[in-house]
Amino acid sequence: MEKVTDTIINVGVNDYDITLFESQYMLEKGMAYNSYVILDDKVAVMDTVDSDVTDEWLKNLEETLDGRDVDYVVVQHMEPDHTGSLLQLIEKYPEMKVVGNAKTFPMMEQFFGVDIEDRKVTVAEGDTLELGKHTLTFVMAPMVHWPEVMVTYEKSEKVLFSADGFGKFGTRDADEDWTCEARRYYFNIVGKYGMQVQMLLKKLANIEVDIICPLHGPVLTENIGYYVDKYNTWSSYEPEDKGIFIACASIHGNTKKAAEKLKEMLEEAGAEKVAMADLCTEDIHEAVEDAFRYDRMVLAASSYDGGVFPPMAEFLHLLKIKNFQKRTVAIIENGSWGPTAARVMKSELEGMKAIEIVEPVITIRSAMKPENETQMKELIAALVK
Repeated sequence: MEKVTDTIINVGVNDYDITLFESQYMLEKGMAYNSYVILDDKVAVMDTVDSDVTDEWLKNLEETLDGRDVDYVVVQHMEPDHTGSLLQLIEKYPEMKVVGNAKTFPMMEQFFGVDIEDRKVTVAEGDTLELGKHTLTFVMAPMVHWPEVMVTYEKSEKVLFSADGFGKFGTRDADEDWTCEARRYYFNIVGKYGMQVQMLLKKLANIEVDIICPLHGPVLTENIGYYVDKYNTWSSYEPEDKGIFIACASIHGNTKKAAEKLKEMLEEAGAEKVAMADLCTEDIHEAVEDAFRYDRMVLAASSYDGGVFPPMAEFLHLLKIKNFQKRTVAIIENGSWGPTAARVMKSELEGMKAIEIVEPVITIRSAMKPENETQMKELIAALVK
């Protein structure tokens, strides 16, 4: 448990055992499932937790309540990692009201098939719920990142309960930089919905926030403007840093050697920052993060089955569905008899918004030759200005 204020307690659970979030995202330092209790004349629980940690969560909740009942549970997001324990709460406190919006309850029926008609409190944009000294104001946040999502503002203590917004991978006590894992979380989970995040930020622009309580990761209590600025940059698809990211997909190693040579040459040419990922062996979702982080990118891939090597195809697919845009991209292909990778990569990039493809497109035949190094110098001249 974690005390947020004297009257708001995080009864969520750190799951140290989970290694894969949503069955796809690698976790090195577990995951936090946050759930908050507001203690006032009326008691409100802000979301529940994943079913894997229900028992520990209920123990935390009961200890915090110290014999009191729950008057309301506010369901900000219906995804199972936040509602996996909701049925147990509904059954444990039969007088408790369930607070959601018009899109919340049909999803609840889909997931649980229970009739709570007489316990529903349906709220809309700007509606409030009085708990005593605390007043909750509900702000709709559709498609951040599900259609039923809402966030909640508590004005007496200036607390924003932000649902999945401002969350990150890792447990609350993970000794790591917030920005890196929050960025990977944002672009891979919320990234497609930048326009909707921008709309939410505009709604919140005139609200004074001292504390952000997300459903994943640590509670944010200092430098709130820093986190909001990051979200504004990320959701507007602007580059966060000046630098060049090289994404490489190599079958037998020759394409990777070319990518490594390019990295070396870029650094010698004075590029601000050069990062590289091997799409075949490294976390592809971290590569997605870096593609959005930097203002320039180089794609280096082998040809395969008349197209592009599958790890690069998957990477480009992820970028496309996450709305990758506003970047400068260079292309290196390799092909022993019929190079096809560049054509496929270029076609994918052309389907994205505001992508500038840098010339020359470099073609390697099996292994890098002196003329390819000369072409790289031309490419560097275009990339490093």
